[in-house]
Amino acid sequence: MSVDLAIVGAGPAGMAAAVEAAEHGLSVVVLDDQPEPGGQIYRGIERAGPGLSAILGDEYEAGRALVEDFRSARIDYRPNSAVWRLDAGARIACSRDGAASTVVAGRVLIATGAMERPVPIPGAERPGVMGAGAAQVLLKASGLVPTGRVVLAGSGPLLLLVGCQLLDAGAEVAAVLETTVGGDYLDAAPSLPRALSGWRDLARGVAMKRRLRRAGVEFRSGVSGLAATGDAVRFDGGEIACDLLLLHEGVAPQTHLSRQAGLRHRWHAEQRHWAPAVDSLGRTEEETVLVAGDAGGIAGARAAALSGRIAARLAAGADPARLAAALDRERAMRPLLDRLFRPHTVLPADEALVCRCESLTGGDIRQAVRDGAMGPNQLKAFARAGMGPCQGRMCGLAAAEIVADERGLPVEEVGSFRIRPPIKPLTLGELAAMEGETAEAEAL
Repeated sequence: MSVDLAIVGAGPAGMAAAVEAAEHGLSVVVLDDQPEPGGQIYRGIERAGPGLSAILGDEYEAGRALVEDFRSARIDYRPNSAVWRLDAGARIACSRDGAASTVVAGRVLIATGAMERPVPIPGAERPGVMGAGAAQVLLKASGLVPTGRVVLAGSGPLLLLVGCQLLDAGAEVAAVLETTVGGDYLDAAPSLPRALSGWRDLARGVAMKRRLRRAGVEFRSGVSGLAATGDAVRFDGGEIACDLLLLHEGVAPQTHLSRQAGLRHRWHAEQRHWAPAVDSLGRTEEETVLVAGDAGGIAGARAAALSGRIAARLAAGADPARLAAALDRERAMRPLLDRLFRPHTVLPADEALVCRCESLTGGDIRQAVRDGAMGPNQLKAFARAGMGPCQGRMCGLAAAEIVADERGLPVEEVGSFRIRPPIKPLTLGELAAMEGETAEAEAL
């Protein structure tokens, strides 16, 4: 099939882009690997009752209107679609219900969002240890509330948000262990004046911390040396018993599709991740490819929706200036957050499991570097790092940090795993059945 705009992802950016593009008369297809729209931030919003919505808060409930607009827009929405290749010429290969197909578009918008950064501490693979964002997904999607003592550890606004949501849902939140140190506050101070335009969000963060303290939640700052034992979390100078440990050190853009497409990427020094090289409007060096939302840089749901609408206007040849000004205001607080909540647990200990697919520890990767692996891609040959089902999504950042540390080089010089298609699982039957369709698409 051929369309004006193909959107990959149905989170805030993808949905807003689809609605805006349809209003400008473009033919639109939205490909998303989830069964319903909303992305991670608005997951399950159509099924959430008043009780759950009250727990998740106004920011979550704000997504309901966007999903309703998305459902009513004149677009071709294809849930449960796994996009596994993006080629030059804005040609997308995807699979749905066991059948593969090709979409050729005038423009492609990558709106794949972000993923929670894995925190490879010793014992992170044990039962009773998971990401704070993962616990939030279970709450949103199924209303699941953990039992027993819950401890949250790491840094970032989501840590406080999830703590408050679990508390309001009836969970026993015992402690919050922050890895943020005093120096982070000093580094972030120069960004405070600009961030004051987002004072409501700053006030919300202060209120969340106060809410947790009033509930008797223990707070510790500057925590280091985290390790999970299965029934407790250990850290330098202490230990706290818990039934569930929730880890969080921020989120990182989903870059597998943008990397596979050959887009240039930049290293984000504060947040220790890669992101596509885009301008302020989401344009890349490839004329036919745009990036919107957290896939192009972490800024939150409101900014994601604005960037999606801007991308749609660019695709339609319309002026996005008014929306661009609003997006700049929405992003004003980001430099403060990036400096204040730097991820500190990025260099795994020797005993920490880094590549779960291939059961490789930090020590295994260090040994591979000493044996001659000069970069992340050489780790594939020396130790099979990044070769498992997740294709490096879970271990890529930590593996690169280890290589850089061992070689005494900046991470941006070491690089990252090279991503090749298919970036999602694909059967030989699906691939073989595409031969005729591919020939037909090439003739368009």
